[in-house]
Amino acid sequence: MSRTASGKNGTWRNWGGNVVARPAREVTPASVDELAEAVRRAAEDGLKVKAVGTGHSFTSIAATDGVLIRPQLLTGIRSIDRDNMTVTVEAGTPLKRLNLALAREGLSLTNMGDIMEQTVSGATSTGTHGTGRDSASIAAQIKGLELVTADGSVLVCSEKENPEVFAAARIGLGALGVVTALTFAVEPVFLLTAREEPMALDKVLAEFDELWAENEHFEFYWFPHTGSTTTKRNNRSAGPAQPVSPIAGWIEDEFLSNGVFQAAQWVGRAVPATVPAIARISSRALSARTYTDIPYKVFTSPRRVRFVEMEYAVPREAVTETLRELKAMVDRSGLRISFPVEVRTAPADDITLSTASGRDSAYIAVHMVKGTAYQGYFTAAERIFTAHQGRPHWGKVHTRDAEYFAGVYPRFEEFTALRDRLDPGRLFQNDYLRRVLGA
Repeated sequence: MSRTASGKNGTWRNWGGNVVARPAREVTPASVDELAEAVRRAAEDGLKVKAVGTGHSFTSIAATDGVLIRPQLLTGIRSIDRDNMTVTVEAGTPLKRLNLALAREGLSLTNMGDIMEQTVSGATSTGTHGTGRDSASIAAQIKGLELVTADGSVLVCSEKENPEVFAAARIGLGALGVVTALTFAVEPVFLLTAREEPMALDKVLAEFDELWAENEHFEFYWFPHTGSTTTKRNNRSAGPAQPVSPIAGWIEDEFLSNGVFQAAQWVGRAVPATVPAIARISSRALSARTYTDIPYKVFTSPRRVRFVEMEYAVPREAVTETLRELKAMVDRSGLRISFPVEVRTAPADDITLSTASGRDSAYIAVHMVKGTAYQGYFTAAERIFTAHQGRPHWGKVHTRDAEYFAGVYPRFEEFTALRDRLDPGRLFQNDYLRRVLGA
């Protein structure tokens, strides 16, 4: 069960390449009992514990010099309850495998993010989301969860059983224990029609409220140094299915969105002065298209160009003003930004530390290609986001601390009090949690 850390010299690295950890040991439990035993043994040995999924967080939320728990043997569907329309899955199950398995059963999640490489527990613990007028994050679709706490006991939570833990642990940041299973609400598989088309940024901002209200799922990408966006509207459809053809899909999703885009990033890094011209070409490269398919084939797309990302949730009514400020900052800064800015929405939810907790939200995500100096851009963007009471994504780059979060999350102390109860000795502590939740 135990082994040394993988990677060079016993190190672990995240997907974005900006976080490195050197755990004392790695554990790959094959059962909940083995995981609980690993937690108890770590406590006896005076070592901290962190579980890690696929490393798609850009923060050091999963980094530890203690025991790193790998959940890759805790995968697969435990049960499907068609009467209550729920599915229970092991925590280490990748979203990709869950989506495929559900589709085979004629089922689907209601909403999801735009990639599906993460584990279900990693994605939900950090608040991963897609875009939706009425449907919220992946964590908001959780109906129950199983958690190994600091004393090695297994806690089962739902709205009826340990409801105060359930309210917080759906987005628990790894601070309350190690999630071992999740029960999601599902529904019969349905079709979505996606309509992708270019639109001027000024038009998107002027009509944002209507675009949001008229579509079940609306999002757009703005290309800095241009006045151009690519918009995407996903709405339920009676069919028939009209998927993207394999050739067209390869050209749009692989060649243009990944291959040519990667080449453009290389050129931009080598000769920053070319970035505005590349941005203008990129904003025109993807043409309008409409297609109809099952949800995960519409919501998600491959992301092969590695990057570092910051994303903030602002009150939905503040999104257009925030974006105008962001554009003005980029235009006057001399920065060269080769990655588009992604904008999505979510309705208010009731999860204690959800970025949409208690308020309708819009998400603004800024990116830089892996290996470039992102700090200047992100610092300037963060200054704008925080002026609008922004809440950073827990798994993406930010500089906020517990004092800040106490001001933007009305229920922040509810979470920290629960943490005091479940993990008084801070077995699941690391530097990141010390910063964002306090010591």
